[in-house]
Amino acid sequence: MTQFRLFKGKSGCFFVEDTTTKKQSSLRTRDEEEAKRLLSAKNEAHREPMVCLQMARAYLTAADPMMGQRDWTMVMEQVGRSKKGSTQKRWVTACKDRAFDVIRHLKLTETRADQFWKVLNTGTVSTNTFLRRLHNFAVDMNWILAPIIPRRQWPKIHFKDKRAITLEEHLRIVERERNPERKTYYELAWHMGASQSDLANLHAEDIDWPSMTITFERMKLKDRAVAPPQIRFGKEVIAIFAQLPRSGPLFPYLRTVREADRATEFKQRCQGLGIEGVTLHSYRYAWAERAKTCGYPERFAQMALGHNSKAVHRAYARKAQVTVPALEDYEKEFAANKVLPFPQNEHGVALAVQ
Repeated sequence: MTQFRLFKGKSGCFFVEDTTTKKQSSLRTRDEEEAKRLLSAKNEAHREPMVCLQMARAYLTAADPMMGQRDWTMVMEQVGRSKKGSTQKRWVTACKDRAFDVIRHLKLTETRADQFWKVLNTGTVSTNTFLRRLHNFAVDMNWILAPIIPRRQWPKIHFKDKRAITLEEHLRIVERERNPERKTYYELAWHMGASQSDLANLHAEDIDWPSMTITFERMKLKDRAVAPPQIRFGKEVIAIFAQLPRSGPLFPYLRTVREADRATEFKQRCQGLGIEGVTLHSYRYAWAERAKTCGYPERFAQMALGHNSKAVHRAYARKAQVTVPALEDYEKEFAANKVLPFPQNEHGVALAVQ
């Protein structure tokens, strides 16, 4: 008895029915000869699945000679070559994850969903993230003809909740820090909320003293032709800049240190003070929450930290608590110059951020 039978629908399109489950599916053809060939193929595949698999591989190899040779190491290397700078370094490090050893030398055409699940169960949140990228790259390149794990079946990514560093914690860290360069680095991080690498790579030439602004190109946006923001600074930042070099890199040593090492040094200082749950990135969350609390416009915060900054989205969505001031009180403070307006050009455009 054959597994599938052929019948013609009212529309003239041919269908097959599984004689065991009674499930019907369209063959998407009105040509009887083509429908019979498809029926024969389905029944043959049911009787001799391994033979049909070998035949499918033979057809694929004829269309793409490399189809049967590519393994996941080749995918990792190809994706890595498309990255640049620090992103490439992070990618190379991520691909060294031992969880990937399950599939590292496995052919793409021989990979099964249960092998992916083994990688996911062995690895971490990072493993989940990078395996998705590998998989999607292979699908987009037509190196695998169908997703190994359907999009809806991938386990959700749950990142650990990050919190902002508090002013009290920041002051304790700065007070205990004996290295002048690191001390000013942490102080500037509190006031600017820049990413640790952007901050470490600042130059004295980025500062425009006449307009009291600092302009620096974010490393992540270097290749995207995005104009960097001009951010005004106040008296406290002026006092910090006074302790830094007048020309060249503001942090000549820290700019040569790897991101991971800067993060480790900061973590060691927090551990020595009994401070838990914060990293250098916590300064960005602190800056965003302070901005939200004092009523700083979200569009300015986005320009300062980046439009896609998770710190901005989280702070302005739910974290920071804000009491909206009465308009009449705000107008009185504005008139008394307690709230300083941003300087404007002749067209009425604010010069604070551009």
